[in-house]
Amino acid sequence: MTPPEPSVSPPLTWLYVPGDRPEVVTKALGCGADVIVIDLEDAVAGDRKEYALRATAELLADPPASAAPLHVRVNALDGPLAETEIRTLAGLPGLAGLRLPKVQGPAEVRRAAAWAADGGRAARPALYALLESALGIEHAYAIATAHPTLRGLALGEADLRAELGVRDEAGLAWPRSRAVVAALAAGLAPPPQSVHPDVRDAEGLAVSCAHGRNLGFWGRAAIHPRQLPVIEAAYLPSAEEIEAAREVVGAAATEAGALALPDGRFVDAAVVAGARRVLALAGAHRRG
Repeated sequence: MTPPEPSVSPPLTWLYVPGDRPEVVTKALGCGADVIVIDLEDAVAGDRKEYALRATAELLADPPASAAPLHVRVNALDGPLAETEIRTLAGLPGLAGLRLPKVQGPAEVRRAAAWAADGGRAARPALYALLESALGIEHAYAIATAHPTLRGLALGEADLRAELGVRDEAGLAWPRSRAVVAALAAGLAPPPQSVHPDVRDAEGLAVSCAHGRNLGFWGRAAIHPRQLPVIEAAYLPSAEEIEAAREVVGAAATEAGALALPDGRFVDAAVVAGARRVLALAGAHRRG
């Protein structure tokens, strides 16, 4: 079956900012990230959770018109804070999405969706499930198809590493592929990679992004604006890829059916669809 061609390119960069530092959030709005994720979970100390929620609600009630889409990562769904956070934020005009941490099964997604529906807004925020445990990985497809408002999956690799006892990258190969396959099988966009924790390691980030792209991920979460251009450079089609895609699409336009290019490359419908995706992504995310 020929893969579908994207009508809209999914976000490429997702920048996390701490919810208890509204001045940092405001500064991040113009940094160039495709999505700003206000974090109420790991980035906020326990004694500042209430303040972070108030500050976030205030921003989402009257967001800047030029701001990137604003998402919020709430606290764990099985804890005491998530329900209040979702009910408080879901009806606010500036909220585009909710990121749900540590999701282990479809029932949690449906529960979060019910809380969001109580926010009173006709258009409900999109939900994104973070898979951070062995059980979450096992239930990846069931989670991906749990509710119509669920729009994406992502991995939380720090927690996943700890639970699995993984000591190197090879140990995450299967969970990563599982997340990609589950998302695409459910008709969702490819998931973004988890964060690269060393903001000074641009070279390591670039290598990791290249590996993630080869696995089928699209884009990446970041924790500092300096990581954004590295992610973009790694994920956007290169000049060589764009030229090769143009050659494929041009050849397909002049000759029906399968064909071979002068350099020996075999071209069929799936190859043409892939080439068109490359051109669509390049057009949607033009550099500079």
